[in-house]
Amino acid sequence: MKKQKISFLSSESKKKDIIKLNHLKKIYGDFSIDECDVIVALGGDGHMLNALHIAKSVNKPVYGMNQGTIGFLMNTFSSEFLLERINSSEETIIHPLRMEAITEDGSAKEALAINEVSLLRSGPQAAKLKVSIDDKVRLSELICDGALVSTSAGSTAYNYSAHGPILPINSDVLALTAMSAYRPRRWRGALLASEAKISFETINYEKRPVSAMADTLEVKNVITVHVSSYKKVSYHLLFDPGHGLEERLLQEQFF
Repeated sequence: MKKQKISFLSSESKKKDIIKLNHLKKIYGDFSIDECDVIVALGGDGHMLNALHIAKSVNKPVYGMNQGTIGFLMNTFSSEFLLERINSSEETIIHPLRMEAITEDGSAKEALAINEVSLLRSGPQAAKLKVSIDDKVRLSELICDGALVSTSAGSTAYNYSAHGPILPINSDVLALTAMSAYRPRRWRGALLASEAKISFETINYEKRPVSAMADTLEVKNVITVHVSSYKKVSYHLLFDPGHGLEERLLQEQFF
């Protein structure tokens, strides 16, 4: 079924971007999230992550147009033939990570992450983490600035900056990557099956506090963090033909 009703979500407040947004609304209209066939996100990759979380509640696909810096999850911006582009687009379905973080006061906080779940030191000293996979301790002490678990869709973001591997979009794999690991000095991370249950325990958390991040959502002073793939939730991204995530992830490896 052809998509005709667009709901625009914009992150921009600059005058020139507001003018672009109003121009698009004049041409194509602007329907509510509940009424629309597709959500068009205008901004950068950070805004796309927020738009996908919003779209999840109404089960609508998201077509992004880049007005940010990198725009890895976005299409090229153009006000022309937008409906034609949307209706000829390729759909990519991705599943998020589920994070359960236990803080030092005993409270539990849950969140979903499209790109990665990361643990970062929040004090002057390096973090000390115990890492378990499927309830088996694999690293009794990882001394580092932090560690993250990345999806394939997020593998070119923070994970890649931390020298983690780029994962093909259709691979059933998660990347476990350390940031500035001091001990074990030569440990570079691991590739794990998507069904793996990853747990981090902070050692000496009073002296070495750690925060957990699910994409942009931060939980401070964590003592235990559990991470797993959450396939009950699906996000639907739309890309111009020949410019989908599979092609982009491949291009990144030959850049």
